[in-house]
Amino acid sequence: MSSEPAALNADAVLACAADAIVVVDAELRVTGWNPAAERLFGWRAEEVMGEPVPIVPEELTAEHHAVLERVRAGGPLSIVSRRMRRDGQVVDVRVDTNGLFDAAGRPIGWVSVFHTYEDAGALQSHMAERARLVRRLTDVVADVNADLDLSAVLDRIAHSLTELTGADAGGFVLIEDDRLRLVSLTQLSDHLRGYSASLESSLFGELLRSGKTVLLATDDTRSLGDLIWADLDGLHTIALGVSNVQGRPYGALYALYSRRKVGHIELELLELLAAHAGVALGNAMAYQEMVRQRAHEHAVVDASADGIAVLDRAGRVRKWNRSAAELTGRAFGDVVGRPPPFPLPREQGEPIKHLLDNGCWLEILIADIPGTEERVVDFRDVTQAKALEEEKDLFLATASHELRTPITVVQGFANTLVQRWEKLDDAARRSAVTTIAERSATLAHLVENLGLGSRAGSGDLAVSNAPFDLRKLLKSTTAAFRPLSGRHGLTLALPECLPEVVGDPVATDVIVGQLLENAFKYSPDGGSVVVRAEVRRDRVVVAVEDEGIGIASGDEERIFERFVQGEAGDRRRFGGIGLGLYIARRLARVQGGDVTAHPNDPSGTRMRFTLQRAGNRGPGSGAESSIPVADDTEDGAAP
Repeated sequence: MSSEPAALNADAVLACAADAIVVVDAELRVTGWNPAAERLFGWRAEEVMGEPVPIVPEELTAEHHAVLERVRAGGPLSIVSRRMRRDGQVVDVRVDTNGLFDAAGRPIGWVSVFHTYEDAGALQSHMAERARLVRRLTDVVADVNADLDLSAVLDRIAHSLTELTGADAGGFVLIEDDRLRLVSLTQLSDHLRGYSASLESSLFGELLRSGKTVLLATDDTRSLGDLIWADLDGLHTIALGVSNVQGRPYGALYALYSRRKVGHIELELLELLAAHAGVALGNAMAYQEMVRQRAHEHAVVDASADGIAVLDRAGRVRKWNRSAAELTGRAFGDVVGRPPPFPLPREQGEPIKHLLDNGCWLEILIADIPGTEERVVDFRDVTQAKALEEEKDLFLATASHELRTPITVVQGFANTLVQRWEKLDDAARRSAVTTIAERSATLAHLVENLGLGSRAGSGDLAVSNAPFDLRKLLKSTTAAFRPLSGRHGLTLALPECLPEVVGDPVATDVIVGQLLENAFKYSPDGGSVVVRAEVRRDRVVVAVEDEGIGIASGDEERIFERFVQGEAGDRRRFGGIGLGLYIARRLARVQGGDVTAHPNDPSGTRMRFTLQRAGNRGPGSGAESSIPVADDTEDGAAP
């Protein structure tokens, strides 16, 4: 059979029905209005179709919505109420309301049939009581919905139950898997709170299996003595109503009676209150979940090492996390309502870098928040990465410059030997080979420093720390350096008794050699260079002093960084790649010692190298004697 005859039959039934019939959709707009409805209420169908239903008095709006919610969740409902005519008069009616569903069972609206109520006296009394209860229900619903804390909402529902339905006690139970838990109660012993029971064997389970929304149990129908509610003396009736949250059973209201009788009004009020409780609980749960999600989001944002800001549509700061304050040095109160203290990228996914006044380099990214006109700004500290990038560029430039000269010389002399070997005498050939050997040694030294610098930067320097004779090492190293410069006088000053130290003699030789090399390099006009050693408690201090250009104030630590030289204003004046002192300090520290820099009086630099003393012997004593390295005499004592 086609749907067209069925639709015609439905229209014919509506047109011929003696009772007023009104159909509304899920948005509460009129979709059906038969002739009897026109006669009863005065509005023509074309005036109300597609519009909100006009017949519900304002004071009964809450009741009307509660009835529709109850019908949608639990089936048809019949009530006595009042409806308004077009001329402003109020009509006493009985309203039978049922839900409309599509083929898939989804709710699509409601249909209400209106019957005029004839018994004026009984109706007047009934409506007066009903109006009082409806007003009280409205107040109760407003009170319940005034709180969004879930436990507070549950307590308000339980306390409102006895006042509204006249129950002597009551409570609210939650469904937890296959069990029930009493979470709120009124007029019962508090020790019952948290009581758990099986859902399957409970009255609530019976109610769910029935498909209804209310259930009435009395001593006449079952034994009530074994229920948790037996705490109430004289209990004879239990009424309960289902509370649905988002269309699914969430819990139930239990109304307990020990003194008074229960009528249909009490059941109806219980049913309506249970329906409103479901709405209130749904709101509270949604709010609780929103608070939880926001707390989670705030925790994630606050724990982020990146600075994170949220900007409004005008580009002003609305949120500013802890890392944002730490990176920029500006607290939330300093930036809220203002643009961020840095520029923003033009497009998403295109980071920019910006230098703050505090010397911190930021990498900044932006992203638009879908559905709003807000933007998220993520920024992180890339100062170290920026410095490393600059160090890399400086290293490449410096290494290129330092390697170019010896390579050019080696290449030039090698080409000369290849092309003019037969034309050169033995002396010229020997001189060329000697030069190649010297420049090759320079290259080897540069490469060795680069390797040491790389291992020092990665913390991969390996030393063998053990006791060794520092006196012997200092004599050998200084003796090797004396022939390197005719402009410098190199002196070794040691105490008579210099104890052994704990360290690596090879690494120590590299350190002392680097300090002597720097003393020669940064004393371009020559002068005296002195190597001293003395014992201080559990340490032995080696000092290398020169009369050169000295150290600029504030540079005592900077000169130990990679690719830094003592005279930053003229790097090429002295040459080198700026790794010597960086390597020396790290070699000293892996031996348990250190290297520090100090101005020398009246001019020059004093470099101090410390190592741990071996054994438990006290420091030596005696008069210091300065002995030229070339002398064969024994070293004098140092203070």
